[in-house]
Amino acid sequence: MFAKSFLQLNTIFISILIEALPFVLIGVFISGFIQMFITEEMIAKVMPKNRFLAILYGALIGFFFPSCECGIIPIVRRLVQKGVPLHVGIAFMLTAPVINPIVLFSTFIAFGNQWNMPLYRGGLALIVAIIISVIISYQFKENQLLEEKDHGHHHHHHHHSNKLTFFQKFIGMLRHSVDEFFSVGKYVIIGAFIAASMQTFIKTATLLQIGQTEGSAHLVMMALSFVLSLCSEADAFIASSFRSTFSTGALVAFLVIGPMVDIKNMLMMLSAFKKRFVFFLISYIVIFIFLGSLLIRGV
Repeated sequence: MFAKSFLQLNTIFISILIEALPFVLIGVFISGFIQMFITEEMIAKVMPKNRFLAILYGALIGFFFPSCECGIIPIVRRLVQKGVPLHVGIAFMLTAPVINPIVLFSTFIAFGNQWNMPLYRGGLALIVAIIISVIISYQFKENQLLEEKDHGHHHHHHHHSNKLTFFQKFIGMLRHSVDEFFSVGKYVIIGAFIAASMQTFIKTATLLQIGQTEGSAHLVMMALSFVLSLCSEADAFIASSFRSTFSTGALVAFLVIGPMVDIKNMLMMLSAFKKRFVFFLISYIVIFIFLGSLLIRGV
């Protein structure tokens, strides 16, 4: 029995890693690129001055970044270091893994070529991200990043990056990407292992029994999404297998919360941001997705 469980754990663990790592790689390369090639002045030029327009801009620009929730955190941390307001970074972090074309298209396919699920999924993600970002813009005045140990090293780069040749910047980008990959990678591995363990030892049937009433069904599906820690490109295929058991609203809750917070990216958030900030952020995500998905029930 134990050997069978161990084998199952091993299989799930490896499949989560295989799913997540390509996106982590893309994320750290974009992060390295931002570090070496994008200046604070460039960001200031494209960023709207108005708080609400900036949040809307941050939320919608996620459409152009086919990133998974694991790859997005290094990018957001780098953007905030470069002077992007925290609330704009968070709007981008919450929407990018949900509203990009790859995820919406995979949701469309998974639910039998029906447009209602991608629309509910993208719509709820946008609304939740915008509400949370507005709250954060008033609640947190500082950038909430944890201080990096090699802060002086970054500072040094910042002053001299304008004088570097393209080749030197390119090498710098690769160096940053490798550093970032190893600092982020360990959280992905730990998160994947915890998620695999929970999937192996917590039976889905137990969750289904808890989720008998409508409200609890939403919470159960949200908890399941957190535990499974799937990449947002693949989670719609899992969600569609619950269609006969759960309501549309509960399925939407599953599809929106996973890309915003799961075990993997919670550990990564804690490695990038202050604990108090992460606590508030996750609380807001849970509350607003739960309330929003309950409204979908009646549709």
